[in-house]
Amino acid sequence: MATAQDAVGVEDFSFVPLLREGDRVMAGQATAEPATLLHRLLDEARAGVLPPFRLFLGPAYSEVLDGGLPESVQVESYGAVGATSRLMRDGRLDVFPLHLSELHGQILSGQLRAEVVLMPLRPARGAGWNLGNARDYVWSAARHARAVIAELQPAQPMTQGGDVADLAVAAVVHATCGPVELKTSEPDETAHRIAARVAALVPDRAVLETGVGAIPAAVCAAFRDHRDLGFHSGAMPDGLADLIESGVVTNACKEIDAGVSVAGVLLGSRRLFDFADRNPAIRLAGHEHTHALAVLARLSRFTAINSALEVDLTGQVGAEVVAGRYLGAIGGQVDFVRGAMASPGGRSIIALPSVTARGESRIVPQVGLVTCSRADADTIVTEHGVAELRGQPVSERVRRMIAIAAPEHREVLARRWRDGGMGVA
Repeated sequence: MATAQDAVGVEDFSFVPLLREGDRVMAGQATAEPATLLHRLLDEARAGVLPPFRLFLGPAYSEVLDGGLPESVQVESYGAVGATSRLMRDGRLDVFPLHLSELHGQILSGQLRAEVVLMPLRPARGAGWNLGNARDYVWSAARHARAVIAELQPAQPMTQGGDVADLAVAAVVHATCGPVELKTSEPDETAHRIAARVAALVPDRAVLETGVGAIPAAVCAAFRDHRDLGFHSGAMPDGLADLIESGVVTNACKEIDAGVSVAGVLLGSRRLFDFADRNPAIRLAGHEHTHALAVLARLSRFTAINSALEVDLTGQVGAEVVAGRYLGAIGGQVDFVRGAMASPGGRSIIALPSVTARGESRIVPQVGLVTCSRADADTIVTEHGVAELRGQPVSERVRRMIAIAAPEHREVLARRWRDGGMGVA
């Protein structure tokens, strides 16, 4: 079993003795992407020295795919987010349409077994390793893999919940760069208007789940006057650091994990990494805890705040396809929506701009590929208003959804609904 003291430079490491034909290689996602190891893996594949293999990637934000993909590599994922969206466009990506809670289960059951796992690690304070930015499905896969290759990443934070003592590592390679950062663009006026409407729906002492991006960043800023909020989510954005520092998020009222913000992945920049380093107010947890219905149902006022590519007039949510292009993922949205419904006083909010960058309506007569069904619909928010759909019949849902669409699209939406009946154009 290799330790940090056995680490070698990437130029002295080869996947040749470790990889077998048909192996599935699973790599850390997003800010836990082992970019140094992936560069080496794909360089050797392009050189023709590796057998054909499958590469399972989550959301990818580094430049490792910029050099092209050899025909011997079949890429898999649970969505098309970041750099992998280009692979989908080129017909080089196989997507597993799974809820993240189910992805964890399929890995544990062996249905989605990974023979080789690549992940960034740093030495723990005691024995073993610290996972740094993510404790997610990749960690589950690593526990059952034939070989775990560690990218020694001392620039990762030392996170609570990230210490693992029972991980057998086959080889350790020094990272040639720091962790991948996910920097959020500055929210525009539309995002701030949406965020203000969302914040008005959330009571003090609620437990938040949110994603990343301009709208979630604006939502975090809009909570500045709230008190004693909690946080339990799959991903933790930069904005959470501000909310904890300002005393807005205290987690004081959570029935479980009191006093601690819980997430599976730190999805942010150096600001978040530094804030999370050795911080007892932040803890990483696996999908069996972050996404589990039984856990979410125990949290009072659990409020799931998610986005979408489009929503239809009956409340169906599409988070995967827009204009015929696959650009998203099922991810944990349905897990959290249903968790919010099971929570005492809980609420699910889908927040999105009313139009695309090209002015096309994101409120549509019918979603082409449904991620979240109309039976799970609760509250939809755009910059034009709030549509409360839970407990409403179809006719009232249609009326409320048209009212929050962009004004220039409302007449067309109403006419298409009248002509198409139950959202069928």
